[in-house]
Amino acid sequence: MTQARSIDDIYEEFEFLDRDDRHRLIIDLGRALEAMPDALKTDATLVRGCQSKVWTYPIRRDDGTLHFLADSNSAITKGIIALVLAVVQDKQPDEILRVNMETTLDPFDLSKHLTSNRTQGIPNMIALIRETAARYSV
Repeated sequence: MTQARSIDDIYEEFEFLDRDDRHRLIIDLGRALEAMPDALKTDATLVRGCQSKVWTYPIRRDDGTLHFLADSNSAITKGIIALVLAVVQDKQPDEILRVNMETTLDPFDLSKHLTSNRTQGIPNMIALIRETAARYSV
């Protein structure tokens, strides 16, 4: 497994790119996501309200951190998932609950660079991650 990039590192690259290169960066982030086994892509792991199919599956590690596997049937959506996960991946549940994911993602201005259909599922994925973190919070 490769080391995930921080959201700050991703933004540092993102802000210097033009629109087309930003799209390519987002798609490349999706391609770099850890593979999610097909057996985990079920109705139970499906994120509701997304235009594309999006699945997410949480794993609680021995140290209490949450690790998310996620996938999509759309390359750009998978990249957006990678951005969201860059904010919360391998953090303690309480830390996930404290972070304002929307504010952290605001500098990417995804609604400006992507269609509204591509960004409408982001709040649903964020809500699912928060619900998961709340279940595991001490």
